[in-house]
Amino acid sequence: MLLLATINQKTAPVDVRERFAFTGDELPRALERLKAEFGHGLILSTCNRTEIYLDVRRWPDIKAKALAFLRDVKGLPPGEFDDKFRFLQEAAAVRHLFAVAAGTESQVVGETEILGQVRAAFVTAVEADSCNLYLSRLFHRAIRVGRRARSETAIGRHGLSISATAVALARRTLGDLSNLCVLVISAGEAGKLTAQALRDCGINRMLVTSRKLERAQALAGELDGEALPLQALPEALARADIVITSSGSPSFLIDAAMLRDVMARRDGRELVVIDIAVPRDVEPAAREIDRVHLFDIDDLQSVAESNRRRRLQETDAVDAIIDEEARRFLDWARSLRSLPTIAAIRHQAEALRAVEVARTLARLPDLSEEEQRRIEALSRALVKKLLHSPIARLKSPEYGHLYVRAARELFDIDNSGTDS
Repeated sequence: MLLLATINQKTAPVDVRERFAFTGDELPRALERLKAEFGHGLILSTCNRTEIYLDVRRWPDIKAKALAFLRDVKGLPPGEFDDKFRFLQEAAAVRHLFAVAAGTESQVVGETEILGQVRAAFVTAVEADSCNLYLSRLFHRAIRVGRRARSETAIGRHGLSISATAVALARRTLGDLSNLCVLVISAGEAGKLTAQALRDCGINRMLVTSRKLERAQALAGELDGEALPLQALPEALARADIVITSSGSPSFLIDAAMLRDVMARRDGRELVVIDIAVPRDVEPAAREIDRVHLFDIDDLQSVAESNRRRRLQETDAVDAIIDEEARRFLDWARSLRSLPTIAAIRHQAEALRAVEVARTLARLPDLSEEEQRRIEALSRALVKKLLHSPIARLKSPEYGHLYVRAARELFDIDNSGTDS
């Protein structure tokens, strides 16, 4: 059974979502625990969502176990925020993941970053050995859906990515950006894309800092910018006009006290801080500081509305792709779940064939080796032909699952490990 537990921008505000967000360093350890508790699963954690995909056998309290796992890993008390989660199963969970990869479930419809995040979550799960065949096929198909949506429709056009929206927000607040200085805190994908979008607007003064200096240096090299150690953050804030931060730090990198000290040294210059990290990098109290314009991930939504309608016109075309790909995947999944029954039938038939051939050959001791091989071949051919039609029906994507129970009863197969 495929079960999805999700908390996202539709179900909870950022101050709740950040409680359940996983940094890149946390994910491998969390997946190790997830594998121990559930067998197979995958975690997708972005600025707008934390989702757990589980392929598990049915048991009554699976939803409660999934929530308990999340709370325990994140150190939260029992029952807190349970009402902020949605649960989806089977076909609904498949369609949801495909819509996420296609960008229609994003806060910024059609944004490009999510497809890379889906791919990264899958790669991390594969490295942690928490994916089985079913989940691997599911995420391969999701990535295919995301690619098709962007190549076959206009869902990714009209500049609504997180990075483009951040640029629009900075321009709306400060006006002309060409002579300003940008500070990027983080060397991750979101910070990189936003920095590149700002550079494309004509900004040529880039400062980059990160918790790991070598990562900051690598990004600064790509942007023709200047890398600084994280210890120099106050100095960098004093020099910058725009700050883009998405570090993945579990606690605030910039608190209100730090910003007050920085603003006292800026001669009245305004500072735009765009915090696209979850958990947030900037203490919310910084909003109250004069000349500081602080925006978090939820604030980006209002900026994107001007172009949202044009992208929403493409959702019908994207939905058609999602429906087609979901149908194909679910057909494959149903056929996969008939394989244990098919294997049991073949094993039973082969065992009976071997016994009867051995009995027959024992009664005909004068047969040559060639004649014995012919009888073996004949018996195998008869079994194969007799089983051909039943197995073909069990493999049918549309109706195979309907034949499984009948086949197990007709062939007297134990149902303790069924695929139904």
